[in-house]
Amino acid sequence: MRLFSFKIALLVCLTIFMKGTSLSAKRPNFLFILVDDMGYSDLGCYGSEIETPNLDKLAANGLRYSQFYNTGRCWPTRGSLLTGYYAQQIRRDNLPVKGGGLKPRPKWAPLLPEFLKPAGYRSYHSGKWHIDGKVLNAGFNRSWYVTNQNGFFSHNANLLDDKRYNPAKGNKDYYSTTATADHAIEFLEEHQQNYGDQPFFHYLAFIAPHFPLHAKPEDIAKYQDRYLSGWDKLREERFAKQKKIGLHKTSLSALEPEIGPPHRHPQVIKQLGSGEVNRPLPWDSLTDKQKHFQATKMAIHAAMIDRVDQEIGRVIQQLKKMGAYENTLIFFASDNGASAEILVRGGGHDHDAPMGSAKTYLCLGPGFSSAANTPFRRHKTWVHEGGISTPLIAHWPDGIKTKGELRHSPGHVIDIVPTILELAGVEKPKSWKGRPIPEAPGKSLVSTFSEDRTIHRESIWWMHAGNRAIRQGNFKLVAAKGDPWALYDLSNDRAESNDLSKQMPDKAKALENTWNRQIQGFISLLQLEKRPIAK
Repeated sequence: MRLFSFKIALLVCLTIFMKGTSLSAKRPNFLFILVDDMGYSDLGCYGSEIETPNLDKLAANGLRYSQFYNTGRCWPTRGSLLTGYYAQQIRRDNLPVKGGGLKPRPKWAPLLPEFLKPAGYRSYHSGKWHIDGKVLNAGFNRSWYVTNQNGFFSHNANLLDDKRYNPAKGNKDYYSTTATADHAIEFLEEHQQNYGDQPFFHYLAFIAPHFPLHAKPEDIAKYQDRYLSGWDKLREERFAKQKKIGLHKTSLSALEPEIGPPHRHPQVIKQLGSGEVNRPLPWDSLTDKQKHFQATKMAIHAAMIDRVDQEIGRVIQQLKKMGAYENTLIFFASDNGASAEILVRGGGHDHDAPMGSAKTYLCLGPGFSSAANTPFRRHKTWVHEGGISTPLIAHWPDGIKTKGELRHSPGHVIDIVPTILELAGVEKPKSWKGRPIPEAPGKSLVSTFSEDRTIHRESIWWMHAGNRAIRQGNFKLVAAKGDPWALYDLSNDRAESNDLSKQMPDKAKALENTWNRQIQGFISLLQLEKRPIAK
């Protein structure tokens, strides 16, 4: 009876038109594209020199968000993105209490496809997963899961529909980014052929440009020697372009030569050789060997992003071919900022192999990561702006009529679920499998599609690896692990250069109290799993 009532409610919801958005009678499709370890400034439309014409075109015909946030790390972002909750609420990041470690999601926290399924949506996944459980058990109808994340040129151990995938041997042309797009296109073709009268949600999660830095030689060649002028100059060039675009009202953050990788692996530096540099030192202080080594790494990073854009172009062509392009809401974002990590995994690193080839294992490192995150401080894992800021592009010809505009309202990946549910006409149930569903912190972005307006919320909250932050309005309180709180006014200082905590102690204390109150609320959710299931 309860299930019948829920289905009736869904049918009623599906007839409702949303205010402030040009919605056609046909429910929209959704394509969420996520990349891994890409910096805020790495797209042409966000200030980069990297060639990203397909994404730039989506931005020119859609919207760009200047203050959109992730969680600062891969798996917490993915859990938050597909549930609408902070990762700590759903056990996908640690809480500082006994039993607060990383565990499978609670039973009341299904992923987005589960809510879309009763409304007739089919859901697809292509690429990285990094969420607990099997993909098809989470409501997806088809999945191409790239489990091999230590090499872009190897298909070993990948999964198709949660089963080991064994393609024909001898595929010398395999490259993970291309294969991910291939399977996305295959799923879209299948959808059009067999389920053309149903809407779809497609979660397209590229691993690039995450380490190891692997790219096709022809893509690397486009950027070879482009970065020999160094990260200092590159940051200045990108910042000048960002100012011209109108992305920020801030200064360019200062380089932090004392800040290296978030995790120390001194043996790795020796393993990689004398070209490696684990600090963002002044470029002119580097040796010629170090300059060439670092510039080549950045060229590979650029090549990987360039290739992602090329493959996105193929997916877009497929949408057009099947007549779905106009009524598909495409989102594009990164799961965290660029990474300062330096490590070697998998098959190790061969000094004699061409940089960027299958036998090498390279990471971007803190120098060019600082440039990728222009104009912000810090990197992936930190919750300063460099670690948590992502480009967000929203493109939907049938529903977003403004073109090429910026949106400065702060948002977070927790906002994607309520946005999609609103546009799909789906109301979340009050319970799931007998468990009450707690109120989610995410807010719909739909109202920002027609105008740049503030989304009212109490705060946006972060915690990862001992790093912590909270934003309320334009004020942000932030601290790296072991450091005291610092207060910044982001209306004119997203570079986080001018600490106001001593000038405004009451404001700093109020934000600290709000941060503490929220984490205590998250801890209380742990008890929800221990309650008996409602009969």
